[in-house]
Amino acid sequence: MKVKVPIIVGVVIVLLVVGIAAYMLWRPEVKPYTLNIWTGGTGGVYYPLGVKLSEMLNKYAGNVISSSVSTSGASVANMRALGAGDAQLVFVQNDIAYYAYKGIYMFEGSRVELARGVAVLYPEVIQIVVRADSGIKSIYDLAGKRVAIGAVGSGTAVEAELILRAAGVWDKIAVQNLDFAAAADSLKLGLVDAAFVVAGIPTSAVLSLAATVPVSLVEVPDEVLNTLVGQGYRFFTRYTVPAGTYTGMTSDTRTLAVMAMLAVRADVPDDVVYHVLKVMFERIDELREAHARAKDIDLKKALEGMPIPLHPGAIRFYQEKGITIPSELRP
Repeated sequence: MKVKVPIIVGVVIVLLVVGIAAYMLWRPEVKPYTLNIWTGGTGGVYYPLGVKLSEMLNKYAGNVISSSVSTSGASVANMRALGAGDAQLVFVQNDIAYYAYKGIYMFEGSRVELARGVAVLYPEVIQIVVRADSGIKSIYDLAGKRVAIGAVGSGTAVEAELILRAAGVWDKIAVQNLDFAAAADSLKLGLVDAAFVVAGIPTSAVLSLAATVPVSLVEVPDEVLNTLVGQGYRFFTRYTVPAGTYTGMTSDTRTLAVMAMLAVRADVPDDVVYHVLKVMFERIDELREAHARAKDIDLKKALEGMPIPLHPGAIRFYQEKGITIPSELRP
């Protein structure tokens, strides 16, 4: 007896439907990638931005990313966590990311070679704070003075030494290894003449100091920046602090800045990094609700001051946006 063709076709279709249903029922579940974001202290900028970014990733890319946030001691601790695998995405100053990637200064012997760049975010200004009545105007005026450069092993101390050496005054100052909290007290008491602090402006610690003792900032001229860039420290950029930022400041002051940025481990999947950038930049107004510093985050400037090679997922995102990738930023 001949079996009719329609019956055979019907049986095949039923079997296909059953097979597909069985596959959908028994296929292994693809879980979102766990992304631990290291930020900084709860009173800083990194933490609220990190919390907001994590919320956005879980909301808008939850099928790809499951993110969480950790507090930390900020840049140096974050790069160590990245190298150890405790963190997958970190907020960090671009100079610290450079030191970690190169294995120099505080990362000598513990290079974080797998660090990759994601995006440059906003400036962290290098401020050399003096009393307004000190008579110190330019970095060259620091010769013969007592200068607090930051705690031993800190990023601030490294930056201060680089800048002071580029200006030719490093060997002419009395170095004091004080963090800014201690340095502020010393400035009030006249125990130091100048103190370095690196942070977004206005910096709350400087505002507090200026409320008791009028302050001004020391000028860092273009030739110092040019020397630093010529030495390969391309993470330094020019920044002008407006007059009136702090009590005692009567004129704009030219100084330098490093940049806050996002760095990621090289072994994080490309699609994850791509979605981090896609969510962050396509919903940037939502991120800006978290902190005023986020107003400076700009897609067009996301590679300016990038000190380490980009992650392939980041390259894919920027190329889709029509942004040219410099050859030195390709892994």
